[in-house]
Amino acid sequence: MLTKRIIPCLDVDRGRVVKGVKFFDHVDAGDPVEQARKYQEDGADELVFYDITASHEGRGIMAELLDRVMEQVFMPLTVGGGIRTLEDATVLIQAGAEKVSVNSAAVKNPDLIAQIARKFGSQSAILGLDANRVRKNGSEFWEVFVNGGRVGTGIEVLGWAKKAQDLGAGEIVLNVMNADGTVAGYDIEMTAAVSEAVKIPVVASGGAGNPQHMLGVLTAGKADAALAASIFHFGQYSVPQVKRFLADHGVPVRLK
Repeated sequence: MLTKRIIPCLDVDRGRVVKGVKFFDHVDAGDPVEQARKYQEDGADELVFYDITASHEGRGIMAELLDRVMEQVFMPLTVGGGIRTLEDATVLIQAGAEKVSVNSAAVKNPDLIAQIARKFGSQSAILGLDANRVRKNGSEFWEVFVNGGRVGTGIEVLGWAKKAQDLGAGEIVLNVMNADGTVAGYDIEMTAAVSEAVKIPVVASGGAGNPQHMLGVLTAGKADAALAASIFHFGQYSVPQVKRFLADHGVPVRLK
């Protein structure tokens, strides 16, 4: 059985780690370099960095921050936010990112996924999929959102996940906005549906409040990895605590 991954997520806004609820009402959560160093010491499997306002504000990628982080840590990094072109992705990978995550730009230009996959391999081409449960014509619709969760696209989640896989995406980070920052638990139903719809790994994101939530999304939700922010940033739980809980419940994880 493949080892399940535990991935802290650092949402960055103008050089600081922040955390919000359902993508808004952000509060400061620390310095990204210090946070990255701590998570490496704790045995996190990977780190994800998102510049959460780059796409909405039309700002560029955070290569300078990545340079500073790479001076301190040596673990796999995924970087997203503000990546609009293959050249943007190239700058980040050359700066040390193992993977680049595209969301808004990929919706506007799906071939961007294919371009990144062709140049760097599918393992480096990650689809960041911000999803929301909305009501349309009296029924529930799982909709893809862009621009930091501000703009609905009318695109259906499962169809977009399959298309991204066909274009060469090697992984999907599924962030369910309804659950984001609530610490009330992941959206297991949507995560399981996406996991079953594609053959590539799915990283569950949005809603982690305790180790039990992670256990649920890695088992019933069929996710390959669980991403979390609030519970780690504010000290409710540590990465080692979560991994030990998972191991005690039969989930294969990498222990320090």
